[in-house]
Amino acid sequence: MKVLKFGGSSVRDPQMILRVIDIARACLNEAPVLVASAMGKTTDALQDAAEAAETGERDRAEQLIDRIDSDHVCTAKALCTGTERVPLMTAIAALTAELRSLIHGITLIRECSPRSKDAVLSFGERLSTTIVASAARERGLDTTLVDARTLIRTDASFAAATPDMTATAELVSVGLDPQPGSLIVTQGFIASTADGVTTTLGRGGSDFTATILGAALGAKAVEIWTDVDGIMTADPRVIDGARTIPAISYDEAAELAYFGAKVVHPYTILPAVRREIPVWVKNTSRPESPGTRITGRSDSAGIRAVASKSGITLVTIRSSRMLNAYGFLQALFAIFDRHKVSVDLVATSEVSVSMTVDQSTELGPLERELQELGRVEIESGKSIVCLVGRDLFQRSGFVSEVFAAVDPAHVRLISLGSSEINLSLVVDEAETEGVLRRLHEKLLAP
Repeated sequence: MKVLKFGGSSVRDPQMILRVIDIARACLNEAPVLVASAMGKTTDALQDAAEAAETGERDRAEQLIDRIDSDHVCTAKALCTGTERVPLMTAIAALTAELRSLIHGITLIRECSPRSKDAVLSFGERLSTTIVASAARERGLDTTLVDARTLIRTDASFAAATPDMTATAELVSVGLDPQPGSLIVTQGFIASTADGVTTTLGRGGSDFTATILGAALGAKAVEIWTDVDGIMTADPRVIDGARTIPAISYDEAAELAYFGAKVVHPYTILPAVRREIPVWVKNTSRPESPGTRITGRSDSAGIRAVASKSGITLVTIRSSRMLNAYGFLQALFAIFDRHKVSVDLVATSEVSVSMTVDQSTELGPLERELQELGRVEIESGKSIVCLVGRDLFQRSGFVSEVFAAVDPAHVRLISLGSSEINLSLVVDEAETEGVLRRLHEKLLAP
């Protein structure tokens, strides 16, 4: 069997939902489990409604719910004109009524706890999957809709709940029985505690649902269907010649995701990777495109892609106390730990340490404490440019090729990953696109 996950862009309107059903129909003999996100921008609208209710903006909250209701009713009517229409309309009405009641309660008490917000956000997936399942049945597919909250068990960390994999595996073994010729539809992103309280899985939650179910079921593959052809060699909005990477390792995908490639969130695909289940990233609008295959380890060496992360600040501490001294770095990083400031890259010498942090970080209190260790220099407006691949430094002349391509940009910091899958450079933000283009042209062009 296989798991098919479709994101919000893949179920945003009737035409896209029909594409989703066609993709599911094509693999019915593989006992598919279809995991769907909320339609389009529904989750954003639900969040806005919850916030409006919390601040007492009753009219605005009701307008947002009216729009959500109208969008789903219009989509349902376009997809179901036969025997499925009446039960589908009844189901949508019941869900919308439940949502209105919850929003009304938040308006009255003017408080939206994380628990209440998770309950509100769950309606996006519950509405979309109700429509997808009915539309699939109307088109002759033997389809069962299963509530993901009966399958995925989590703790009570609302907004970013942690799954209990053992309990989830037991629930999946009882609640799901994929069979060739039949389709199971369920929600991504949502789950529940042992007490039956609704939770959400946070960023990339629908991908997480798909790989959790894939791992629990021993799927032969998990397919992440989105609006791009796969993981690209560069951001196609910046590089015209960017192309799809046929295969990539989990480690490489994780590096690219951290440095700007947001097709998949690496944490969410770990359950499948640990079970050695391949994860495919494919395009709903171009199902014929082969996409990208993510596995535990890549079999081939070389550069896979370039990516960048803007909004970076470079922090440098210079101190003669570092000379032939131990404990300095421990004291330095203890300060970052106390101020809860995350560091991306680090470079050291005998008398200085340079680190990159997110530019949005408030550095005032951190800087004052760092000055007790030495002279502090803060440089904002930087970017990290990252080259990702396998065994990058095994090839003679690789680093010289990189710097020949980067020239004439001014490089402020260099980090060579110990895993040999990452070479990162810190440059001025204004030089980022030029550096990316030259690197892609020199090192990744066909």
